Amino acid sequence: MRVALFTRWPEPGKAKTRLIPALGAKGAADLHRRLTERTVATVRAAGLPCEIRSTGADPAMFHDWLGRDVSVIDQGEGDLGERLARAAADLPVLLLGADIPGLKACHLHAAAAALTTAPAVIGPAEDGGYWLLGLAAPAPQVFADIRWGTETVFADTIARLCEPPITLACLADLDRPEDLARWPGL
Repeated sequence: MRVALFTRWPEPGKAKTRLIPALGAKGAADLHRRLTERTVATVRAAGLPCEIRSTGADPAMFHDWLGRDVSVIDQGEGDLGERLARAAADLPVLLLGADIPGLKACHLHAAAAALTTAPAVIGPAEDGGYWLLGLAAPAPQVFADIRWGTETVFADTIARLCEPPITLACLADLDRPEDLARWPGL
């Protein structure tokens, strides 16, 4: 079991761009940096291997930033579905983003435990997407022709799974300026 954490290099103007109107380019990139660091720390606390699925910089830069104990693989080309599908080629896997401030080790433990008894586990996000998708069996159909970033991602993913997945707690992600009020300490 491994966690494939999707993140990007915290370059101003390219990271957390929807937050730029509220935080500025540097502020949004700094927040993304902190969120990624928090997520990696949470994966470590859960005792799970962390594989960084990177974009925006050479993998060696991610090692310098996040440590040598994580593997780093470039996300490659294509839409989010194609990049997720590549990460899910080696199973079992927990696919995770770096923008879930409420993520705790217990959430990852629950996801890993679920995959010992079910072919899929999913953590719904408050905005209609998901914060985690775990697979123990191949399910390439869950990544094709999805309208990423919309309020139907969770429902569309559930509909494409061959069996109902185990559903985890609903968490909130931090994508939009209005989400910032929920986590003033960040």
